[in-house]
Amino acid sequence: MSAAANMAEAVSAFDHRILPAGGGEGRSLLLLHGTGGDEADLLPLGAEVLPGAALLSPRGQVLERGMPRFFRRHAEGVLDREDLIARAHGLADWVAAAADRYGLDRSRMVALGYSNGANIAAAMLLLRPGTVAGAALLRPMMLPVTAAEAAGGPGGAKVLVLAGAQDPIVPAGDPERLAGLLRGAGARVEVAVAPRAGHGLLPEELAALHGWVAGAAGGASD
Repeated sequence: MSAAANMAEAVSAFDHRILPAGGGEGRSLLLLHGTGGDEADLLPLGAEVLPGAALLSPRGQVLERGMPRFFRRHAEGVLDREDLIARAHGLADWVAAAADRYGLDRSRMVALGYSNGANIAAAMLLLRPGTVAGAALLRPMMLPVTAAEAAGGPGGAKVLVLAGAQDPIVPAGDPERLAGLLRGAGARVEVAVAPRAGHGLLPEELAALHGWVAGAAGGASD
C-alpha cells in the first residue's frame, strides 16, 4: 500500500468534516463535540470564534445508547480510565494523520472541546503533548490521570477552562482540579467561571472565547 493510501486509511478511521481555511492565516480548530453530538455539531461555533480558520471535526467512535462519545464511562460522572487513555492516544494519532493530509499546521491548531469533547482534549494534552498548540475546554471534568502520567505533558500549551458555577453535571471543584493537573504538567492555564451558567454556554462566554482562541491559535511561541 502506498504512503498516500496509508494516510487516507488512517484518516478514515473517524467520520469527520473538514472545512478549509478561508484567509485564517494558517490557523485551525479541532472541534470535539459533547455526548450525543456529531462532526457537524460545533462547526457554527468554530466559525464564530475563529473566522477564516480551517475546521477539523471528528465524530466520537463510542456509542452510548446510540449517542456518539469519544470514550466510555461506567456511569454519569464515572469515566472509564483505560478507555479514556487508549482513545486519547488514538485521537492524537488521527489528528496527526489528518493534519498531514489536509495541510494543517498543528503549531497553530487549537482544540475546542465541549463536555465529553473537552475531557478527551484535556487527556490528549496531558498524554500526547504537541498534538495541538492549546485547547479551550468548555465544561470539562477532572480526569482519572495521575500527575506521573502527565509528566512531560503539555509544556507551554495554552489552555482555557470555561466552567459554569451552576453546572449540574460537572462536580464543584473539578475545573480547578483539572487546571492544577494541567499546570503541574507545564501548561499555561486560565480558568473562567460564569456565575449564572450551567452546563450550557452563555453569550458573554462566547465573546471572551473568541478573543482567547484567536490569541492561542497565533502560534505555539506566542
